[in-house]
Amino acid sequence: MLKRLQIRFVMINMLIVTVMLGVIFGLIYHFTKGGLEQNSITMMQGIAVNPFQQLPPGAENQEVQLPYFTLQVDGQGELVATGGGYYDLSGGSLIVNLIELCLASPDSVGVLEEYRLRFLRVEGVSGYLLVFADISSELATLNNLICSCAVIGALSFFAFLLVSILLAKWAIRPVAAAWQQQRQFVADASHELKTPLTVISTNAEIVLNPSYDDASHRRCAESILAMSVRMRALVESLLNLARADRGREEMLMERLDFGELLKNAVLPYEAVFYERGLKLVTGIQSRIYIKGSARHLEEVAAIRLDNAQKYALCSEPVYLKLWKVSRSRCRFTVSNASEPLSGEQLKDIFKRFYRVEKSRSGSGSYGLGLSIAESVVKAHKGKIRASYEAGAVTFTVELPVCRK
Repeated sequence: MLKRLQIRFVMINMLIVTVMLGVIFGLIYHFTKGGLEQNSITMMQGIAVNPFQQLPPGAENQEVQLPYFTLQVDGQGELVATGGGYYDLSGGSLIVNLIELCLASPDSVGVLEEYRLRFLRVEGVSGYLLVFADISSELATLNNLICSCAVIGALSFFAFLLVSILLAKWAIRPVAAAWQQQRQFVADASHELKTPLTVISTNAEIVLNPSYDDASHRRCAESILAMSVRMRALVESLLNLARADRGREEMLMERLDFGELLKNAVLPYEAVFYERGLKLVTGIQSRIYIKGSARHLEEVAAIRLDNAQKYALCSEPVYLKLWKVSRSRCRFTVSNASEPLSGEQLKDIFKRFYRVEKSRSGSGSYGLGLSIAESVVKAHKGKIRASYEAGAVTFTVELPVCRK
């Protein structure tokens, strides 16, 4: 599918490029041809006004000068006089033929293609003045223009084709990544659901088997209930992730005191940290106002606090801080002592179903929390990142501050 999409992208680009090149070269040819014709006709009209005008020696004529000659004929079409020094006008049959063609033409200005001449017919009192100008240089210029446009067009076409192929690869890259992530997400979700479903199915068969005693039936029922709770938690996480992906359209945005919101989010976790023998140290600056969804931002704080109490080293405290870094931005961080994390792990940690410790897969952690947090932060036009330094991992969230 992605290959077909890339080919379609290139074809559409090249169609647009071809049409644009055709229009551009067509306009160039049209205006060039029109300009040459107009210059030629203007020169011929100037000659017709005074066919016998001679420039004084050393004088310069700023107008276009082309090889020309004039024929003066009477009312019966008989040649009276000739003018112009560019042509040999001794050929009687040629002159007669030119006169007949000019007088027979319904237009006063035209082109005799077989002779490569443009004519101008001016009617006078005693006959006609016929002005002829050579168009060989004009036709050569247009032919050279066509050849140049063809060469430039071919080179431009292949250059744009190469650029389009590279651009298509670049443009398709996010789509390919999203497609791969979607496939991986479906595979991971199926895997996470497969285990509890297998347990439920196996225990259900035991419950329905009368050969087992009541104690076995009870243990199986308890296992079914535990797996059902686990599946429900996973489904709720998936729904939360889907809602977060939809972004602002699903969020009720209002002006919030972010400091008070974090203080309220911390309260339920103080007892959890105490039971695990962990110390939670907070440093929350007051009166920092942001525009956002209280429920979703509390969820971001809860996700990070929950991860901290699961993975923090018991001998070190967990730090939660909030402060204003500038007039337009505030920063919220949660840091805890942790085993070393590589740069690749710090990037992958926001991927769906990713867990640094695979052994934690059965502890109720599905690797969706930080993905949900990232989607919520992006929906609030903020940034979230993870860093590891001096034996501690720090998650940093930056959000825009409300202007008063």
